[in-house]
Amino acid sequence: MKKWESHFQLGDTLTQEQLDFFDEHGVIVFRNFLTKEKVDTYISELKRLEKQWLEEKREKVNGIPLKFGKDEQGNLTIQRLCFSSLYSDPLHHLLEEPRLKALTALLQPYEGRIAENEKDGLVINNYINTPNSTFTQMGWHTDSPRDLFLGQKIMPMLNVGIHLDTCPFENGGLRVLPGTHKQNVLKLLFGKKYFIDNNDDDREVGFDLYSGDLSVHDGRLWHRVKQSPKFGEESRRRVMYVPIVTGKYMPKNEKSKTPFYHRFTGKVHH
Repeated sequence: MKKWESHFQLGDTLTQEQLDFFDEHGVIVFRNFLTKEKVDTYISELKRLEKQWLEEKREKVNGIPLKFGKDEQGNLTIQRLCFSSLYSDPLHHLLEEPRLKALTALLQPYEGRIAENEKDGLVINNYINTPNSTFTQMGWHTDSPRDLFLGQKIMPMLNVGIHLDTCPFENGGLRVLPGTHKQNVLKLLFGKKYFIDNNDDDREVGFDLYSGDLSVHDGRLWHRVKQSPKFGEESRRRVMYVPIVTGKYMPKNEKSKTPFYHRFTGKVHH
C-alpha cells in the first residue's frame, strides 16, 4: 500500500493539468480549500445539528436513515448526517462556493451539478473509534450499483470530500484503487465483495489529509475507509461529502421512500 504524494490548489477554474490528472487516476487532492475559521464554523454546525436531531429523536432525513453510534462516555452520537446543508445556512452557502462549482468540469462531457437535495445531499461523516462505535470503517465499494438499484444506467458522479480533521496516512481514512473508474461493468460489480471486503490491496493508495483539504474521487473508483489504529479523539475523522452528479434531476423530500439498499448497508458496516 502506497502513500499518495500528488496534490494541487483549487481555483475558480480547473487547469488542463488537473483535468488530465483526474482523467487518468480518478482521484485528486486539493490542499487548503478551507481556512481554519471556516473549518471551525462547519464543526460547530455539525455539533448543533447533531444535538438538535438527537433531541428531536429524528431517525431519517428525506427518507435516508441517520447512522448512530456511541462516544467514549457511552452517549448516543450521530455518525452520519445527510442533507445537512438544508438545515444550515453556512453549509448551504458552502455549496454555492465557485471553486466547488468548478469541479463539475471533471465530469465533461456531461453536465454536472451539486446535488444538494438529491442522493443523500451533503453528508457529514463523523467517525470515531471507540469500543462502542459501529461506524469506524467501510469496506471496499464503488458508488455505482445505486444507479442499477434505481433502474438507471451507471452515470459518472464525483464524491467530493471536505476534510475537517487532519488524518495522516497512518491513521486510516480514505483508500482508493487509482484508475479503476475506467473498469468494465463486470469488474465494477464483482471486482470485490461490496462492503464486506476490508482487506488491504497491493494497488491501493492512501493519503495524508489535513484539516481544510478537499479530495475528489470518481464514484466508479473502488474505494474504502480504513479503520483508525487509534481510539478516542485521536481517531476522530469528520468529513463532509458533496455529491456532484449528472443525468436526470431526482430531488428528495420528507415523503421520499427509503431506498432498499439502505436496509442492508446497516448490517455490513462494522
